[in-house]
Amino acid sequence: MTFSIVGRCQETGQVGIAISSSSICVGARCPWVRAGVGAVATQNITLPALGPQILDLLEQGQLAPAAALDRALSANGWSEYRQVTVIDSHGEVALFTGNQALGVHHAVAGEQCAAAGNLLSGGQVIEAMVDAFEHTGGPLADRLLAAMQAAMAAGGEAGPVHSAALKIAGELTWPLVDLRVDWAEQDPIGELARLWQAYRPQMQDYVTRALDPTTAPSYGVPGDA
Repeated sequence: MTFSIVGRCQETGQVGIAISSSSICVGARCPWVRAGVGAVATQNITLPALGPQILDLLEQGQLAPAAALDRALSANGWSEYRQVTVIDSHGEVALFTGNQALGVHHAVAGEQCAAAGNLLSGGQVIEAMVDAFEHTGGPLADRLLAAMQAAMAAGGEAGPVHSAALKIAGELTWPLVDLRVDWAEQDPIGELARLWQAYRPQMQDYVTRALDPTTAPSYGVPGDA
């Protein structure tokens, strides 16, 4: 039903997630990022609360990702239905897949990344995601999207996917990138990649607008915000 990758950029310190699902609006429930803290993907039979809870535990600075993940799962119960990946601000990862995960499921830790999925066409999908992330250059968003595209090329889910999301935290309290395709009959990952290419040249402008409105560029459209 869902496959995702969490990753960190060693050059910028950014952390982020790319995710896709057969369900509607995957970006509303599953990806969680926090600047200077980490990223969490919570999926399968999703409990959205796990995302902020794990990030809170990481932010306190006393727990490694595996311990934070274990504590959050234990506190909420029903862990056998959950699939969760975590990466912290240093690139350390943790993975969990419960024994009630749907269909073919798999999770793999890589260098500064971790990928997981359920209801897959095969375990090779997750292996392909990690390999693509590790061997793609450029901004974190490009590497995360390359992993998603590699997943689809390797077989993707057992059925069609309909939603996708890309979420990245930089140095600010709000996400640097927060892009979603909430429903597409076909190729939501392709739509997400096109959305990123449209947003990419404007991304820094929106940061500038927020921090110093006097130097904010305008795109000359009604209601420009």
